[in-house]
Amino acid sequence: MHVLRPQFRIEEQRALEFAGNRGFGVIVAADAMGPRGSHVPFVLGRRDGQVIVQIHFTAKNPLVELADGARRFLLIVAGDDAYISNDWYSSRENVSTWLYEAVHLSGVAHLCSEGENRGHGDALLAVSEARLPKQPWDLAQMQPGKRESMLAAIRVVDLVVDQVEGQAKLNQHKGDADHVAVADRLAQSEETGHQRLARKMRALRPGLGYEIS
Repeated sequence: MHVLRPQFRIEEQRALEFAGNRGFGVIVAADAMGPRGSHVPFVLGRRDGQVIVQIHFTAKNPLVELADGARRFLLIVAGDDAYISNDWYSSRENVSTWLYEAVHLSGVAHLCSEGENRGHGDALLAVSEARLPKQPWDLAQMQPGKRESMLAAIRVVDLVVDQVEGQAKLNQHKGDADHVAVADRLAQSEETGHQRLARKMRALRPGLGYEIS
């Protein structure tokens, strides 16, 4: 990740929490043909003092063969983003830009045995279902034959994370007047992602004169 400025950096533990809470990202690795990527849900945890991101692919996904215990994978976890027009700022010496939050996790990928498929499925469902306001659904409720067929069709991969990079570009480098002007614009947007960014910007500088919206 290209770190634009130090003030945008997300501290490592917060970056891991951000990624774990999102639970969805893009895995990228390269073979002789070039980069390959897949959008994947994942479970983030620790094992033997190491950060492990556990994901799964369909068995025919070319990334499966690349998880050879030597090749490095990159997981990109994106949060909200918003285009900022230059005339949204209070001052005029600005240019249009994008605000965003993102975390990159990288390390060596290891293909797991098929015996770990059920445990991965249970863990992934537990994390994902906990985000919903309902009684959790689990694999035990699936017809056994269908469940085993589904689990046999996937391959689980452990990404052993050794590099954590995160950025939250939220106008930290701008003056108070510009910060307020952009946060107020985002707060008025109909897009919920923009509204979330506005709340985070306001939390960075809570004592300023924001408009009530």
